[in-house]
Amino acid sequence: MRRSRTLIFVFLIIIIAAVVAFVAYNQFLKPPAVVAPVYTEIYVAGQNISQGSTVTVDSLTTIKIAPENIIALMYTLEEQSNLVGKLAKFPLEQGVVLTEAMVGDSSTAVTIPGPSWAALIPPGMTAMSVPINRLSLSGYAINNGAHVNLNACFVFVDVDPIFQTMLPNLTAFLTSPFTPEDGPPIISLGVDGQDSPQGKLELDPSLQLPYYLIPSEHQRPRMVCQMLLQDIVVMKLGEFSRDLGATIGTPSVTTVNEAGETVQTNPIPDMVTLIVTPQDAITLTYLLNIEQQTWLSMTLRNPNDQARQATEAATLQFLLGQYNIPVPAKLPYALEPTLSSLLPSVEPVVAP
Repeated sequence: MRRSRTLIFVFLIIIIAAVVAFVAYNQFLKPPAVVAPVYTEIYVAGQNISQGSTVTVDSLTTIKIAPENIIALMYTLEEQSNLVGKLAKFPLEQGVVLTEAMVGDSSTAVTIPGPSWAALIPPGMTAMSVPINRLSLSGYAINNGAHVNLNACFVFVDVDPIFQTMLPNLTAFLTSPFTPEDGPPIISLGVDGQDSPQGKLELDPSLQLPYYLIPSEHQRPRMVCQMLLQDIVVMKLGEFSRDLGATIGTPSVTTVNEAGETVQTNPIPDMVTLIVTPQDAITLTYLLNIEQQTWLSMTLRNPNDQARQATEAATLQFLLGQYNIPVPAKLPYALEPTLSSLLPSVEPVVAP
């Protein structure tokens, strides 16, 4: 009898210990259950989408974000039909989260009056076109969206401050006044020997006799070149299309071949449109005056380089000193035949 009670007591102890161990394991030792997070897929641009282009399935991809980060303007995976077929209102870079404000149908693709590319101009800036050729455009290495520096060269001449004409002035002779036999003196001025350039009087050191020097040619202009603008964005290389509803990527010229098909051509551009400040636009307008004879050129730069460089203006004196160029001495001998000018290093290209 006593033995049975002992066994029952032992079993009770074992059961109590097991219960305590189970509770302690669940409370302190059991690892917490891993709950898989819940995400929602939204659409982003899988590639660059140009302004006015149609959004297709191939141009889209998805990313997963937490549901609390989703806003009503985003497109979820279930809203694909509402996104595909829309037109991009702005240029969309790869990876950009697409929202309802970025796309629209053909009637709302442009939300502002005027051409679609006007939306590419940042607030406070303006677009202005300047003439170019293959040398001033770095061999056509510059294209839409490029970042460039703008250089300018000027030619200066001395002018008469009163006449505002290029020196030297032209000289003439005044006839002497005369006095008639009966009457008061009459002063009569006349001009003779016109178109003779104004010279200067010199004294010969050997003969000690004066002589009058006259220029042998017109005044030679003095040239100076300097970088005017830095990190300017190119909006468009060449002409914009005049077709209704065209985008910045629409070719400006189209032709019809013999089969009656419309063919897009790629004419040689003769202008480039830059995005500049209003003050820079006024400066460029002044420089483009044909009478100023200003030469403009652009150099291509890395779009990620936002540094500003301080440069010195290039003049003949600067070149000689900066690059250690000596002025040739006058020797008692010379090369034959006579070389009066340098040959062009680049042959001109005639457009077909």
